[in-house]
Amino acid sequence: MQEHDTSWVRTEMALAEPAPLGERGAIAWVRKNLVGSVGDTILTILGIAIVAWILPQVINWAFINAQWTGPDRTVCATAAQGGVQPDGWTGACWAFVNAKFGQFIFGTYPIEERWRPTLVAVLFAALLVPMLIPRVPRKGLNAILLFLALPVVSFFLLSGGVFGLPVVETSRWGGLLVTLSLSFVGIAVSLPLGTVLALGRRSKMPIVKLLCVIFIEFVRGIPLITVLFFASVMLPLFLPAGVTFDKFLRALIGVSLFAAAYMAEVVRGGLQAIPKGQYEGADSLGLGYWQKMGLIVLPQALKLVIPAIVNTFIGMFKDTSLVLIISIFDLLGVVKQNLSDANWATPQTARSGLVFAAFVFWLFCFGMSRYSMYTERRLDTGYRR
Repeated sequence: MQEHDTSWVRTEMALAEPAPLGERGAIAWVRKNLVGSVGDTILTILGIAIVAWILPQVINWAFINAQWTGPDRTVCATAAQGGVQPDGWTGACWAFVNAKFGQFIFGTYPIEERWRPTLVAVLFAALLVPMLIPRVPRKGLNAILLFLALPVVSFFLLSGGVFGLPVVETSRWGGLLVTLSLSFVGIAVSLPLGTVLALGRRSKMPIVKLLCVIFIEFVRGIPLITVLFFASVMLPLFLPAGVTFDKFLRALIGVSLFAAAYMAEVVRGGLQAIPKGQYEGADSLGLGYWQKMGLIVLPQALKLVIPAIVNTFIGMFKDTSLVLIISIFDLLGVVKQNLSDANWATPQTARSGLVFAAFVFWLFCFGMSRYSMYTERRLDTGYRR
């Protein structure tokens, strides 16, 4: 029998080799995202040109030519405006932000009592951070402390009147304190209330469904300004003589109910996206209505609509600026209020104050957006192997 030459046959598995440089690392990213086609290349060149034109001007205005400290408007005004800067000077007036920073954060809250909102912020961060980290245990206890205990403790700390703390009227609250208070309460109330409204709208009980539909469609059919105006001005007219409650509390209720109506439609969209087989499977296991919803349906529905939920939260966070219409001064309201201060009246003062407010709003909204994307990736188990 003729023997065949097998010297060319490999007797061992070939070792894995790294991918070519063009297929990995920064080079591959650039080829894929920036110059993958003629259109991508043109847009990349155009984008680089725009950035090269805008970025130096922004850096010059915000950092190089900026005025960081000073006692009054003279440090941010040109010689023609009665200041020390040369004619034609353009730069940010961070001295104004530095001088008014306390008001931007706390409003007119008494300076000697500002340790109280600072303590509330520390407690909030201490409870929020573990809540956002998946590996930290005891999420149930953490949620109870964050959403139930903290609001009560914060109310007594901020308002005073107990444990020897001086009373601070809510009319003196302002700035970022008001923005975060309205947003946190609105988020904590709107999600569970919106979920209940969504379930009620899909209920087979006619009265429950009708009431939920009326509430959702009525609130979604009017602007938030109208809700706030009604809560602040019209609501007291319907109360018995001598009966009233705090304006800030009315704003909290108005913002929460408004956000809950929109949240109800978001959750309802998630419920409708769940296949009918999930409901039937839960029924076949003998689960009751609330067991079926709490254990099977709602976890899947809420996971599907995480982007829409966070989008609603972001919209609500920005809409808190509308409380200015009822004379409650949030961050943007306090900034605009201080622009009328004659000691700081310059063209650059107004721009700097508004840029500072915009940056703070962007920082919180961007943080919520990034965490939303992280949560989506962590819960995206539908197609994993």
